[in-house]
Amino acid sequence: MRKIILLLGGARSGKSQFAQELAHKAAGEVLFVATATAEDEDMRLRILKHRSERPASWRTLEVPFNIGLAIKQGMGETELVVIDCITLLINNIFCKFDLSQFETIEESVLGDQVAEEIQELVKCIETTPGSYIIVSNEVGLGLVPDNRMGRLYRDFLGRANQTLARCADEVYLMVAGIPLRVKP
Repeated sequence: MRKIILLLGGARSGKSQFAQELAHKAAGEVLFVATATAEDEDMRLRILKHRSERPASWRTLEVPFNIGLAIKQGMGETELVVIDCITLLINNIFCKFDLSQFETIEESVLGDQVAEEIQELVKCIETTPGSYIIVSNEVGLGLVPDNRMGRLYRDFLGRANQTLARCADEVYLMVAGIPLRVKP
Protein backbone atom coordinates (compact mmCIF):
# COMPACT_ATOMS: atom_id res chain seq x y z
CA MET A 1 0.00 0.00 0.00
CA ARG A 2 1.37 3.42 -0.97
CA LYS A 3 2.23 5.59 2.04
CA ILE A 4 3.77 9.01 2.66
CA ILE A 5 5.61 9.37 5.99
CA LEU A 6 7.12 12.59 7.34
CA LEU A 7 9.69 12.37 10.14
CA LEU A 8 10.37 15.56 12.08
CA GLY A 9 12.70 16.24 14.99
CA GLY A 10 15.70 18.14 16.21
CA ALA A 11 19.34 17.49 15.44
CA ARG A 12 20.43 14.00 16.52
CA SER A 13 16.87 13.06 17.44
CA GLY A 14 17.07 9.78 15.49
CA LYS A 15 15.19 10.86 12.35
CA SER A 16 17.58 9.36 9.80
CA GLN A 17 18.02 6.14 11.75
CA PHE A 18 14.25 5.71 12.07
CA ALA A 19 13.84 6.42 8.34
CA GLN A 20 16.33 3.67 7.56
CA GLU A 21 14.60 1.26 9.96
CA LEU A 22 11.27 1.89 8.25
CA ALA A 23 12.86 1.46 4.82
CA HIS A 24 14.48 -1.84 5.85
CA LYS A 25 11.04 -3.17 6.83
CA ALA A 26 9.53 -2.21 3.47
CA ALA A 27 9.75 -4.67 0.62
CA GLY A 28 11.10 -3.65 -2.76
CA GLU A 29 13.63 -1.32 -4.27
CA VAL A 30 14.69 1.75 -2.27
CA LEU A 31 15.86 5.04 -3.74
CA PHE A 32 17.70 7.22 -1.22
CA VAL A 33 17.70 10.94 -2.06
CA ALA A 34 20.43 12.85 -0.22
CA THR A 35 20.35 16.65 -0.27
CA ALA A 36 23.59 17.33 1.65
CA THR A 37 26.55 18.96 -0.07
CA ALA A 38 30.15 18.70 1.10
CA GLU A 39 30.95 22.37 1.66
CA ASP A 40 33.67 21.61 4.23
CA GLU A 41 35.71 18.67 5.53
CA ASP A 42 33.35 17.93 8.42
CA MET A 43 30.36 17.69 6.09
CA ARG A 44 32.34 15.55 3.64
CA LEU A 45 33.10 13.08 6.45
CA ARG A 46 29.47 13.08 7.61
CA ILE A 47 28.31 12.29 4.06
CA LEU A 48 30.79 9.42 3.82
CA LYS A 49 29.57 8.04 7.16
CA HIS A 50 25.92 8.24 6.05
CA ARG A 51 26.77 6.49 2.77
CA SER A 52 28.50 3.66 4.63
CA GLU A 53 25.45 3.15 6.87
CA ARG A 54 23.08 2.58 3.95
CA PRO A 55 22.65 -0.86 2.38
CA ALA A 56 24.58 -1.31 -0.86
CA SER A 57 21.36 -2.46 -2.53
CA TRP A 58 19.79 0.99 -2.18
CA ARG A 59 20.20 3.32 -5.12
CA THR A 60 21.28 6.83 -4.17
CA LEU A 61 20.63 10.19 -5.77
CA GLU A 62 22.66 13.07 -4.39
CA VAL A 63 20.66 16.14 -5.36
CA PRO A 64 20.93 19.60 -3.78
CA PHE A 65 18.06 21.16 -5.81
CA ASN A 66 15.12 20.16 -7.98
CA ILE A 67 14.64 16.92 -6.14
CA GLY A 68 11.12 16.37 -7.47
CA LEU A 69 12.41 16.35 -11.05
CA ALA A 70 15.43 14.21 -10.12
CA ILE A 71 13.19 11.64 -8.42
CA LYS A 72 10.85 11.46 -11.42
CA GLN A 73 13.82 10.95 -13.75
CA GLY A 74 15.59 8.44 -11.50
CA MET A 75 12.70 6.54 -9.98
CA GLY A 76 12.55 3.58 -12.34
CA GLU A 77 10.96 0.62 -10.55
CA THR A 78 11.51 2.14 -7.11
CA GLU A 79 8.85 1.25 -4.56
CA LEU A 80 10.14 3.46 -1.74
CA VAL A 81 11.88 6.84 -1.83
CA VAL A 82 13.70 8.08 1.28
CA ILE A 83 14.46 11.82 1.24
CA ASP A 84 17.05 12.97 3.76
CA CYS A 85 16.57 15.83 4.26
CA ILE A 86 14.33 18.83 3.60
CA THR A 87 16.36 20.85 6.12
CA LEU A 88 19.45 20.76 3.91
CA LEU A 89 17.39 21.26 0.77
CA ILE A 90 16.18 24.62 2.13
CA ASN A 91 19.72 25.37 3.31
CA ASN A 92 20.99 24.79 -0.23
CA ILE A 93 18.57 27.43 -1.49
CA PHE A 94 19.80 29.87 1.16
CA CYS A 95 23.43 29.16 0.21
CA LYS A 96 22.79 30.52 -3.28
CA PHE A 97 22.90 33.97 -1.68
CA ASP A 98 25.75 35.89 -0.12
CA LEU A 99 25.51 36.32 3.64
CA SER A 100 25.42 40.11 3.29
CA GLN A 101 22.23 39.90 1.21
CA PHE A 102 20.08 38.58 4.03
CA GLU A 103 19.57 41.94 5.72
CA THR A 104 18.01 43.46 2.60
CA ILE A 105 16.76 40.61 0.43
CA GLU A 106 13.05 40.60 -0.32
CA GLU A 107 11.41 37.80 1.59
CA SER A 108 9.54 36.78 -1.55
CA VAL A 109 12.80 36.08 -3.44
CA LEU A 110 13.67 33.30 -1.00
CA GLY A 111 10.08 32.32 -0.36
CA ASP A 112 9.33 31.81 -4.03
CA GLN A 113 12.35 29.55 -4.49
CA VAL A 114 11.53 27.48 -1.41
CA ALA A 115 7.85 27.22 -2.37
CA GLU A 116 8.73 26.20 -5.93
CA GLU A 117 11.08 23.47 -4.68
CA ILE A 118 8.52 22.09 -2.22
CA GLN A 119 5.63 22.28 -4.70
CA GLU A 120 7.75 20.43 -7.27
CA LEU A 121 8.38 17.73 -4.66
CA VAL A 122 4.69 17.50 -3.69
CA LYS A 123 3.72 17.20 -7.36
CA CYS A 124 6.29 14.42 -7.76
CA ILE A 125 4.91 12.59 -4.72
CA GLU A 126 1.34 12.92 -6.05
CA THR A 127 2.22 11.68 -9.55
CA THR A 128 4.61 8.80 -8.86
CA PRO A 129 3.52 5.37 -7.62
CA GLY A 130 6.04 4.77 -4.82
CA SER A 131 5.88 5.34 -1.09
CA TYR A 132 7.93 8.09 0.54
CA ILE A 133 9.76 8.62 3.81
CA ILE A 134 10.73 12.28 4.19
CA VAL A 135 13.10 13.56 6.87
CA SER A 136 13.14 17.16 8.08
CA ASN A 137 14.15 19.11 11.15
CA GLU A 138 11.61 20.75 13.42
CA VAL A 139 13.20 24.14 14.04
CA GLY A 140 10.27 25.95 15.60
CA LEU A 141 10.68 24.67 19.16
CA GLY A 142 13.73 26.73 20.11
CA LEU A 143 14.55 30.36 20.59
CA VAL A 144 13.66 32.96 18.01
CA PRO A 145 16.83 33.41 15.93
CA ASP A 146 18.66 36.67 16.63
CA ASN A 147 19.14 37.55 12.95
CA ARG A 148 16.97 37.93 9.89
CA MET A 149 18.54 35.03 7.97
CA GLY A 150 17.89 32.65 10.86
CA ARG A 151 14.30 33.84 11.22
CA LEU A 152 13.65 33.49 7.47
CA TYR A 153 15.17 30.02 7.46
CA ARG A 154 13.04 28.93 10.43
CA ASP A 155 9.91 30.38 8.81
CA PHE A 156 10.44 28.83 5.38
CA LEU A 157 11.40 25.42 6.75
CA GLY A 158 8.37 25.52 9.05
CA ARG A 159 6.08 26.28 6.11
CA ALA A 160 7.70 23.53 4.02
CA ASN A 161 7.15 21.06 6.88
CA GLN A 162 3.50 22.11 7.12
CA THR A 163 3.01 21.56 3.39
CA LEU A 164 4.61 18.12 3.54
CA ALA A 165 2.65 17.18 6.68
CA ARG A 166 -0.61 17.97 4.88
CA CYS A 167 0.19 15.49 2.11
CA ALA A 168 1.60 12.84 4.49
CA ASP A 169 -0.39 9.86 5.68
CA GLU A 170 1.75 9.59 8.81
CA VAL A 171 3.83 12.18 10.68
CA TYR A 172 6.22 11.38 13.52
CA LEU A 173 8.09 13.69 15.86
CA MET A 174 11.37 12.13 16.95
CA VAL A 175 12.48 12.82 20.53
CA ALA A 176 15.67 11.18 21.87
CA GLY A 177 15.37 8.38 19.34
CA ILE A 178 11.73 7.69 20.16
CA PRO A 179 9.11 8.21 17.43
CA LEU A 180 5.98 9.98 18.64
CA ARG A 181 3.09 9.63 16.21
CA VAL A 182 1.55 13.00 15.37
CA LYS A 183 -0.66 11.99 12.41
CA PRO A 184 -3.04 10.27 12.16
